[in-house]
Amino acid sequence: MDKTLKALSILLQYPSEEMVQAAGEIVQVVAEEGAVSPAALEALDSLREYLAQADLYHLQEEYVSLFDRTRALSLHLFEHVHGESRDRGQAMVDLLEHYAQHGMQLRARELPDYLPLYLEFLSTLPADEARGMLADPVTIVAVLGRRLLQRGSPYAAIFGALEELAGVRPDEDAVARASANVPLQPETGIELDKAWQDTEVIFGPGQTEADCNSCSSMPRQGAAPAAHP
Repeated sequence: MDKTLKALSILLQYPSEEMVQAAGEIVQVVAEEGAVSPAALEALDSLREYLAQADLYHLQEEYVSLFDRTRALSLHLFEHVHGESRDRGQAMVDLLEHYAQHGMQLRARELPDYLPLYLEFLSTLPADEARGMLADPVTIVAVLGRRLLQRGSPYAAIFGALEELAGVRPDEDAVARASANVPLQPETGIELDKAWQDTEVIFGPGQTEADCNSCSSMPRQGAAPAAHP
């Protein structure tokens, strides 16, 4: 499981020439570890094919459009929990302390709730512990996966594989609510600011922002991947 988590972390990062060239080997690592189903592996291979065939500039532009300019697809998990509220800051502090307890330190510019970073952290833990920590945000993972499927993005494969690795089912009612009537096109700065104020957020199976008690304890990782521009 640790190799699969590390592989998914890499595939979910901002596309670089090196990553794209290594995508086939990365997916092969997942196949050899055998931690996900054949269906999930097939979907990951479709992502590999997409990365191999598309122009690098297009891949980078699409990545930014998906994950940086579309708040509903943000890879910063606490955005889906706390938005810009003060609670997010405390959750970040708690998460950084959790990393430090495992001997990991982040670089100054890295935010601890960045999903690829979190997955890299989980890859350093024993399988049972990693699975339990991945189960905590499984509903958010599922929501992001469904939204990517709505966009027809091959990146949805990563989130499908993560659902399997978590070993628990997301709250499907919460997933359905969060996936309905959500703008999935890139947003302007004004639209993003309005979204911070208006959007109800969820975290963990069946939880809302009001009753989320596990958010601040959610671990994230230390040996961080390079941040994209």
